[in-house]
Amino acid sequence: MKNKVRSTRLPAYIAAYGLVAIMLIPIVWMFWVSFKPINSIVTVIGELLTPPYTMESYVRVQESSMIWRWTINSVIVGVIQTAGTLLLSSLAAFAISRIPFKGKTFIFLLILAGLMVPVEATIVPLYEMIVQLGWVNSYPALILPGIALPLGVLILKQFYDGIPNDLMEAAKIDGANLLRIWWSIFLPLSRTSMAALAIFIFVQSWNNFLWPLLVANDQSMMTLPVAIPTFQSSFTTDLTVPMAANVLASIPALIFFLIFQKQIIKGIAMTGIK
Repeated sequence: MKNKVRSTRLPAYIAAYGLVAIMLIPIVWMFWVSFKPINSIVTVIGELLTPPYTMESYVRVQESSMIWRWTINSVIVGVIQTAGTLLLSSLAAFAISRIPFKGKTFIFLLILAGLMVPVEATIVPLYEMIVQLGWVNSYPALILPGIALPLGVLILKQFYDGIPNDLMEAAKIDGANLLRIWWSIFLPLSRTSMAALAIFIFVQSWNNFLWPLLVANDQSMMTLPVAIPTFQSSFTTDLTVPMAANVLASIPALIFFLIFQKQIIKGIAMTGIK
């Protein structure tokens, strides 16, 4: 019986592993090319797989670019934006889910409407606000516009709606105010959901290209998605140095994923639409 079940699942396993292999091929190629000597032929398999290998491209990247400054910028923007979005989304979701006030339904519908507005439609007014505030080429310009996330409010509200009212009533009897209830009960219980949301926000922030391209014209304020293509444009024929820059740029995101991979799986399972 077990053998029969395994045989029926075999095509699915083959297809899954095949898709994984297809997705890994560009990543493996990027790493491999980054260790070839500068100006090597990397489009021919035979030339690519044969020695010599060297760290010359990585040294060149660090000497001719601000790779570590760009990485620090991306980390700062990603971490602060993630923390700020989680705080704002959690407070908004708690208020809409548990605090009765006039116009609550309208406010929630207004937040949901934000999911239907394309990001590109808000670029012009946001940019005009940043210019008027004098925030061009600054961290506030890179961070603050991305903190308001309607999806985060929706996900956390769905979770908060499922928390029993008895816990909140017991806390009120003990003398806890609303802020204390949010901090001591709702935040700990929603740890997994917030971890999944944090992964989503951080990855979105890390890969954001359009907005940093508009508000960060100075190289010292660029994030990796903007700076790496700018750096690569100066290497029109050689591929080894740009691939080394891509490897260095992908390491922080890879480390972040490896650390929080369990939370990603748990969060996807718990925050799926029911």
